[in-house]
Amino acid sequence: MSVNQWFIFFIIIQVIHFLGTWKLYKIAGRKSWEALIPVYNAIVLMKIIGRPAWWTILLFIPIINLIMFPVIWVETLRSFGKNSSTDTFLGIFTLGFYIYYINYTQKLSYKAERNLTAKDKTSDTISSLLFAIIVATLVHTYIIQPFTIPSSSLEKTLYIGDFLFVSKINFGARVPMTAIALPMVHDSIPFLGIKSYLFNDDITKKETSILNKFQLPYFRLPSFETIKRNEIVVFNQPADTLLDMNNFKPARNYYKPIDKKTNLVKRCVAIPGDSLEIREGNVYINGKPSKLPESAKLQYNFFVNTQGTSMDQGSLIHMYGARDGMKDGNGNFALNTDGDYVLTLTDSEASRIATNPVVKSVKKYLQPKGVDGDVFPHIHSLGWNIDNFGPIYIPKKGATVKLDKNSLPFYKRIIQEYEKNTLQINGDKIIINGKPANSYTFKQDYYWMMGDNRQNSLDARFWGYVPFDHVVGKPVFIWFSWDKDGKGIQKIRWNRVFSFTNENGEPKSYLIHFLIALAAFFIGDYFWKKRKEKKNI
Repeated sequence: MSVNQWFIFFIIIQVIHFLGTWKLYKIAGRKSWEALIPVYNAIVLMKIIGRPAWWTILLFIPIINLIMFPVIWVETLRSFGKNSSTDTFLGIFTLGFYIYYINYTQKLSYKAERNLTAKDKTSDTISSLLFAIIVATLVHTYIIQPFTIPSSSLEKTLYIGDFLFVSKINFGARVPMTAIALPMVHDSIPFLGIKSYLFNDDITKKETSILNKFQLPYFRLPSFETIKRNEIVVFNQPADTLLDMNNFKPARNYYKPIDKKTNLVKRCVAIPGDSLEIREGNVYINGKPSKLPESAKLQYNFFVNTQGTSMDQGSLIHMYGARDGMKDGNGNFALNTDGDYVLTLTDSEASRIATNPVVKSVKKYLQPKGVDGDVFPHIHSLGWNIDNFGPIYIPKKGATVKLDKNSLPFYKRIIQEYEKNTLQINGDKIIINGKPANSYTFKQDYYWMMGDNRQNSLDARFWGYVPFDHVVGKPVFIWFSWDKDGKGIQKIRWNRVFSFTNENGEPKSYLIHFLIALAAFFIGDYFWKKRKEKKNI
């Protein structure tokens, strides 16, 4: 829905509320017209049901309001003597319209002094659980969200099995756009594997489906920092319109709302206004080599030859001294029985292996310049690939580019999908929103996201720019790290537990500091309570 459509919908809801509750307001000693005034009617209703006025705010927060509405329906019913389990069930099952029934058919009395405390342990537990869900949803949606590293695209910087806290407030929390969804889950319900939201994913019906009309307009709360070059960022996969992302093709055949697309974590190697080029696997920004933080560990595929030597995989691992670095892009050891290995290594690791006398040669595998790698913008005549790519301009909000048949493939998806314009091509003519166009001005910023595991990462080189409205947040903290290949207690990467991300140098664990602070808190609390008990004697 557009802003105007949502405003009309909001007014309709106010009318529905008025028609269903005006008599209740009157019975409670208020004026009937108070049920009609938007926002004010909610504040008055909170007074009627004996709840704090600030609950009104929760009714206007997306996702949170889905939890609050049933609570308000039940509280309203109880304020007029409808306390039975049947009343509660009907109030929720009818989406509040049961209140219409009692408003027009029942002789009601207002319980102004009703007891707001739970009558039994079950009711108390339910109330406490609802409050906990509301608080957790607020934190999860607008402040900080847990996130798990699912792939090796940032391996050695962030590992598979790292559990992160991702801050939403650094770049500005994005208000949920999918209005009807379960709280604190992403695109599917855990263990059930079904969608967690109401939306028609059929791309042929995405504009006409009534479910899709309930999408909220994009809105982001104020931020206190901007995305910097080479910062690690969590974002929604722009090309996640496919049923199987392992077989990515640029054609579109499946649709997801922005905030329900797959969450990815990559390094932002270029920001709006930059010119990016990749030469022999190295990134150049505005003609200069990209300057990475010390914590970044770029990896490439290397051919390691040990032919003619008495060398097995175990010996090579022992010589190398680090199992994680010996793996290919899928996290497996790559071995050819003739003594040829394909390993994913950093340049320094490759140099260290090359010094061993049993190794005959170590060679980085790079796709030659001019060989088509089927990468963005999928123009075969360019001869671009993952190791030799560009130069390409990263669009900036307010910047204008020239449009012709050569430049259009770079910006076609931006114009049509990300910025919601109609686009037609008639011979050499480009028509945007029904008017001929030879230029285009961008409505938002775009970013270029890549993995540090450079030849084993599905990233911007395949699907292009990341719009700012797809940005989720900034990883700030690793609270746990789990190595599935480890044994016993060594499955836990202790040096990464309670460490910070987006920093220079190796991660530093603050687990001991946390445990000391936690112990100090409980010891202090114990002595404070003892002191208080002595005073009361």
